[in-house]
Amino acid sequence: MPPRKTSSKKKTTATKKVKKAAVKKTAKKTVKKSPTKKSTAKKTTKKVTKAKAVPKKVATKKEKNPSASLGSAQGKKEKKDPSTKAQDKKKKKGEKISPLRGMRDLHPKDAKFWRSVYRASEQMAEAYNFEYMEVPVLEDAKLFKRSIGKGTDVVDKEMYVFGDKDGEDIGLRPEFTAGFARAYITHGMQSDPQPIKVWTSGSLFRHDRPQKGRYREFRQFDCETMGTRDAAVDAELITVAYNYLKDLGLETTVRINSIGSPEDRANYVIELTAYLRSKRSYLSDLSKKRIAKNPLRVLDSKDPQDREVIEDAPQIIDWLSEDSKKFFMRVLEYLDHLEIPYILDPTLVRGLDYYTDTVFEFFRADEEGSQIALGGGGRYDLLIEQLGGPATPAAGFAIGLDRVVNALKDIRNNPKALRHAPKKSPVYFAQLGDQARQQALRLIEDLRQENIITYHNLGKSSLKSQLEQANKIGVSHTLILGQKEVQDGTIIIRDMESGIQEIIDQHKIVKEVSKLLS
Repeated sequence: MPPRKTSSKKKTTATKKVKKAAVKKTAKKTVKKSPTKKSTAKKTTKKVTKAKAVPKKVATKKEKNPSASLGSAQGKKEKKDPSTKAQDKKKKKGEKISPLRGMRDLHPKDAKFWRSVYRASEQMAEAYNFEYMEVPVLEDAKLFKRSIGKGTDVVDKEMYVFGDKDGEDIGLRPEFTAGFARAYITHGMQSDPQPIKVWTSGSLFRHDRPQKGRYREFRQFDCETMGTRDAAVDAELITVAYNYLKDLGLETTVRINSIGSPEDRANYVIELTAYLRSKRSYLSDLSKKRIAKNPLRVLDSKDPQDREVIEDAPQIIDWLSEDSKKFFMRVLEYLDHLEIPYILDPTLVRGLDYYTDTVFEFFRADEEGSQIALGGGGRYDLLIEQLGGPATPAAGFAIGLDRVVNALKDIRNNPKALRHAPKKSPVYFAQLGDQARQQALRLIEDLRQENIITYHNLGKSSLKSQLEQANKIGVSHTLILGQKEVQDGTIIIRDMESGIQEIIDQHKIVKEVSKLLS
């Protein structure tokens, strides 16, 4: 093997020469860069020698991705602040959005109360031959300004008004009456048999200071009778509202007054203004401002500072015309005959400009003894004509459903409170397994078509958890469908009280469940 040894020696010698040459070149370059420091060349030579003559390759690898080393260096220097990291996480999750002030969600836990008041309103309205009607949530803002009146709190402070993309002023409805009056004109209802009796319920909006029972979005039950002037109509409206609240278990007292015709009111306002000016120093700041703008609104003040002055104020009933007095006395005669409790309240004027003659409100004492107004209404014989329609006498009322629901919660143990709520089904449908879940949907629908509603939870796969839910709801029986029952075409009926189970044919399920309901 001597020839191989010789060749390897030659190769080694050649490699050493290449290395020496590379070292000399590197040293020369180093010397050129820093001619004043000879020691640098020597140090560089040693480093290159240790690197086994691959400085060029290493350099090229580093140059190929210079940004990587730069980026990592910056990453080490610029450490993110913990608060910034938290903000980034929040952005990824999405910013939490809360309801607007004065707006709220109606939670499912309160559904029984809301459904009770809505069903009661529908049943009561239909019993007295009111027909259901809806008016838009958005109207031309002029409608409310002209009907409710400038100088009222609703128009000046509370109404939501904004410009739309067409440049028109739009108003969110703050009450229903103006919308119904406009609809009467729009649809030419004066040509229909009179009177027109309509009812509705829904959301209204006022930018008021939120507090218990008062929200910026609130809900009302509303009835209107348009096309006749008769004391019997006023009495009927009071009867409907009073008995609606009574059916829900809420005992109320009617406060009633007459503000006469516009002429009667104009004469009274002169006398009232003179009296208020003489007592100006005793009034609250708000009432002082109202003397000039709308003196009747001073009578509506709840400020204790104003009450003594208001109690001694001249009474509008002394300024009524003979026609207005006779009309008001007839209304009271009806209420006496119907045995509806009422209080004559000479300071009651209501807060809207369109009212004439009869005005009324419904008050209930809460647990603390405070008087809470649950609704009110009155006659508005001139409103439809003021809005451009024919002369049409009319009257109506509205009940504040938010306050009614709060009152029902106070008397939740009263059986009347939820008498109109949907009745609970006595049956729960439990399923176990995928095939049973598919079959359960079909059987649930078969029962529904026969007006049999069942509780069920297709999101639960455990039979134990479903039976626990059935117990919590308080059903008397549970239908149980498993994989075996699907194959056999049967279903189990379990008595939840005794625990006794019976197996029946699925085709007989409607018949057997109907027996349970009866």
